Amino acid sequence: MKIRDASGWTMFIFGIIAILLGMLGLIRPEILLSILGFEVVEQAGRGAGDYTPVFITASSMASLNMGVYYVLAALNDVKIFYRWTVPFRGLTFLAFTTSVIAGIAPAGFLGVGIWELAGGVSTGLALYSEGKKAPMEIPSEKPVRGKSRIKR
Repeated sequence: MKIRDASGWTMFIFGIIAILLGMLGLIRPEILLSILGFEVVEQAGRGAGDYTPVFITASSMASLNMGVYYVLAALNDVKIFYRWTVPFRGLTFLAFTTSVIAGIAPAGFLGVGIWELAGGVSTGLALYSEGKKAPMEIPSEKPVRGKSRIKR
C-alpha cells in the first residue's frame, strides 16, 4: 500500500484535510464554524428548534468518513474512485458557491467550494496527465457464452 502517482497524492492530501476538519468539527465545532465565517452561538442562546449542533456533528462525521475513503483509495490506487470524485467535486463547488451568492451562507463558506474545485481540478489534471503517459492497454479477449477460449 503506497501512493504511486500525482493523482494518488491529490486524493491522499484531500483525504487527510477532510479527516482533520471532520475531527475538528466533532471536537471543537465552534472553531470550525468561525473558520467558515459562521456566527458562533452558545448552546444556551439557541432556540428549541435550532439544530445547528446536530448538523455540524453530521457534517463533521461525513467529512471524517469521506477523508478515510479518500486516503484508503489513494493507498490502494483505486483510480476509478478518483475519476468518480472529479465531477462531483465540481458540483459541490457550484452548490456551495450558489449558497454564498444567494445569501444563505457567509462569504467564508466560499473557501469550502474553492477547496473542492481545486481538489477536483488537480485530481482531474493529474489523471489526464497520467493517462497520456500510460502505455496503450490491449483489451483481453472476453469469453463468449457457450464458446471455449481454447482453440482446437
